[in-house]
Amino acid sequence: MEKTAIQIKESDHVATATVELLPAETVIVSGIGNGRPLRVEEKIPRGHKIALRDIAAHEEIHKYGEVIGIATEAILAGHWVHVHNCRGAKGRRFDEIHARKQGE
Repeated sequence: MEKTAIQIKESDHVATATVELLPAETVIVSGIGNGRPLRVEEKIPRGHKIALRDIAAHEEIHKYGEVIGIATEAILAGHWVHVHNCRGAKGRRFDEIHARKQGE
């Protein structure tokens, strides 16, 4: 059975696993990824994110063509991207916008 992960936008750094991925497997990056193979480097639960490329510590992480988080450490291609190695940025961005509006 071919395992896939879905990349939404060309600028995305991550794809979403459609099934559980295991180390040393090859996942096919579908969607905008256009069938590109990627080696899985660690177990990734279904519905979670896999790094499509190396992401530096403190670098913004893009999904849906938008910033969804900041890497708290270097994340190599094929690794799991989750709360253990990134912090969310999406909610914080909206909190900052709301705070600015309250101060006006």
